[in-house]
Amino acid sequence: MGKKKVELGFVEQMRLLGQAGLSGSPVVGHPEGPDIEELPSLDERVKAILGVVGKRERKATDVLFFVMYDIASNKVRRLVVKYLQKKGCHRVQKSIFLADLDAKVYEEIKNDLAEVQAAYENMDSILVVPLSTDYLRAMKVIGHSVNIDVITHSRNTLFF
Repeated sequence: MGKKKVELGFVEQMRLLGQAGLSGSPVVGHPEGPDIEELPSLDERVKAILGVVGKRERKATDVLFFVMYDIASNKVRRLVVKYLQKKGCHRVQKSIFLADLDAKVYEEIKNDLAEVQAAYENMDSILVVPLSTDYLRAMKVIGHSVNIDVITHSRNTLFF
């Protein structure tokens, strides 16, 4: 019989990566890694945001939050992206995720990312920012021809 492959957790993968010689972030201005190609279209990202904003019922234990990062290592960045997606976070920009998850999952994500940050010498930063649904609804998309006010019905319209 062959060996059974044991799937390692996110933090353990990152710990092993650090032990394997990842010692410091590459020089700023790194090329975009393959994870950038996985970025959904703007329409898909807006729909994901609206899905979070338009949720009819939220459990009292749910936490709405952004995860934002500046990670120089392509390998580390790819692993963080996969981890966040697996946890149920929605990618809204190249380095920004939005989630509306149970408080236990929120705490797990915060703790795991803190452990990863401490696992190797780097100049990276990871921000986990809780926010209210009111602040999310007040969000404006600038730079693309997406009028999120019309989509979210937050603009008052008068008919004569």
